[in-house]
Amino acid sequence: MRRGILPVVGSTIVRAEAVACERKPIGIFPSPSLVARRAKGQRITDVGRIGKRVVVHLERGDALIFEPRMTGLVLLSDPPSVEHLRFRVELTGGPVTQFWYWDRRGLGSVHLLSEEELAQRFHEQKLGPDALSLTVEQLRERLCKSRRPIKVALLDQQRLAGVGNLYASEILHQAGVHPEKRCDLLTAAQWTEIHRRMLEVLELAIKYEGSTLSDGTYRNALNETGGYQNHHRVYDREGQTCRQCGRGVIRRIVQAQRATFFCPICQPKRGRRG
Repeated sequence: MRRGILPVVGSTIVRAEAVACERKPIGIFPSPSLVARRAKGQRITDVGRIGKRVVVHLERGDALIFEPRMTGLVLLSDPPSVEHLRFRVELTGGPVTQFWYWDRRGLGSVHLLSEEELAQRFHEQKLGPDALSLTVEQLRERLCKSRRPIKVALLDQQRLAGVGNLYASEILHQAGVHPEKRCDLLTAAQWTEIHRRMLEVLELAIKYEGSTLSDGTYRNALNETGGYQNHHRVYDREGQTCRQCGRGVIRRIVQAQRATFFCPICQPKRGRRG
């Protein structure tokens, strides 16, 4: 999403406003009117990312934060549906004239924060370091004392930011680690493999612009499907043969109210991987 809307950099905001929507309202903070007033007339200096949030930096130090959660999209092109539009930013002085925030289920939010508010909200006590910046030693140190299952721990954004549910399943499959294995029981070699696979999976997912699943909700900034779903090893493949070992049948379990997919042969709970 961040890379997709980079063309907005250098443009000036003409209008930033909530879109009238009959669906579940999203949170817009501090309020739609204050966001509109403070953002108007500011030039966009950069587009960044904090964990799973898109950050649009403005010239006076403010930042527009889009947190898409499960079904939100930040778009340059026409949205998938008009009725789920939530927020619009009109622009001048650049190659695009507007961008949108769209959210089918209304789980996301839009914040306008000052430079000080941004630093306070996302300091390391509240949001862990970015998954792509962690060393294997830092990853192990942050999680190895936990008695939680490794899959659940990887989703804890206070420990490390940026690993989503789909990608946690893919990371653990490629690392050959059972998703229910407790963090405090993992070996040094397993931590090394989890870290290596985490970087590989996230970088590849970014390269292919995310995963569009069977519900079709996720789209890139140009309202086109992502491509990483074509590279899934386990996610959303329950009952199918494992693409890695060719023998295991992908299973689905629920952990912390989220679906987990794994291969019982490639990811044995005890002993060696198949």
